[in-house]
Amino acid sequence: MNRYEIFLKVLEKGSFSKAAHELDYTQSAVSQMIHSIEEELSTTLIFRSRKGISLTPDGEQFLPYIRNVCYAHRELVEKSKEMRGLENSSIRIGTFSSVSSNWLPIFLKDFKKIYSSVHFHLQQGEYKSIVQYIKEGSVDFGFVNPDAVTDLETIPLTTDEMLAVLPLNHPLKDRESVSVFDLVNEPFILLDEGDLSEPLEIFKQKGLSPNLQYRVHDDYTIMSMVENGLGISILPEFVLNKVNYQLVAKRIEPSIRRTIGIAFKNRKTLPISSRYFIDFLVKRFQEQG
Repeated sequence: MNRYEIFLKVLEKGSFSKAAHELDYTQSAVSQMIHSIEEELSTTLIFRSRKGISLTPDGEQFLPYIRNVCYAHRELVEKSKEMRGLENSSIRIGTFSSVSSNWLPIFLKDFKKIYSSVHFHLQQGEYKSIVQYIKEGSVDFGFVNPDAVTDLETIPLTTDEMLAVLPLNHPLKDRESVSVFDLVNEPFILLDEGDLSEPLEIFKQKGLSPNLQYRVHDDYTIMSMVENGLGISILPEFVLNKVNYQLVAKRIEPSIRRTIGIAFKNRKTLPISSRYFIDFLVKRFQEQG
């Protein structure tokens, strides 16, 4: 306990001896600390009499500032505890490939500039398996489409448009956009992300059943398959921004968008490091608009 807190305790108890007893100090030590404050401020703060103690006029003037110093010190100590909680801590994240191979590495890098000793553990999966990772506790939180989640807390972060992906020589390659009616009979390669599939939902809404030929968990495998003429697919736009596959990407009318967010069991029980990283992510996406 710092000397300013001891000063406030003396005022609270109305006695040097009572304050010393409660704080497990000697009365002499308490008196010495109060005297050191008075020397620092070049004044007398407390009157002592047979009736007890009282503040001097200067003491009345200084009291609000001493209280502010104490409150600020407590906040500093609490912040220090939180920071120590981040030292050499691990953040366990469930993620799918389009997130982990694109903007997530940038966020990891920027977060480690602030908290260099934090370690990240990424566990790959799709919507269904990531939800299971969270519920069983093998990850702290995970990236998901919030629409695919039940019994967990979620925070939406952003949306991403999904595009039709065609081989270079496909008959639809010169069209400005395509519809699901144009795609329904094509050999379809599905990005399998669990129980919820945004493309299949759109086909279903139109009363259509795609010509499903393959179910694949990895975006890049799908792009290679499309490049080799094995079929067409529908993939997230931001995955297609950083690839060199020989493909044609077309907007779909009406557009198909997926929501990307994070899910966790209970924010209050998350490790401090994971709470900090979630707050960091939310802030970054808010800044990006």
